[in-house]
This record gives sequence, structure tokens and C-alpha cells, in this order.
Amino acid sequence: MKDLVEYLARTVVDQPEAIRVEERKGREGVVYYVETAPEDKGRIIGRQGRVIESIRTILRSFARGRVSVEVR
Repeated sequence: MKDLVEYLARTVVDQPEAIRVEERKGREGVVYYVETAPEDKGRIIGRQGRVIESIRTILRSFARGRVSVEVR
């Protein structure tokens, strides 16, 4: 799943080499933290959060448990 998050994030930004994904497991499930270059943060969030919501939806469709994606 981490690879999928990384792939999806890299496709929407201008500096794909700056993408870093960290996976943390907790009580509420798995949380993926996506770090990107400051100038690409708006691209990965998208207008009104549409891009990040799409990434979350794709992950939830593949996940067996609770999954969340956060942008740093």
C-alpha cells in the first residue's frame, strides 16, 4: 500500500523525487504521511481537497482495514 500511495503522489507533483511516504500503524488503522516539496503541497491537496480525497478513496478500496492519508 505504501508503494501505491507513493506512486499516486508522484504522478501529480512537479518534483516527484521529493515525495516521501511514512507508514504508521495505530489503533485506528494505518496512516500514511506524505511529505512533499513545499511548492507541491497545493498540487497534492488539489482544489478543495479533491486530489487528496481521490487518493484516500483509492486506498480505501484496496485496504482490508482502516486507512488514512495525511499530507505534511
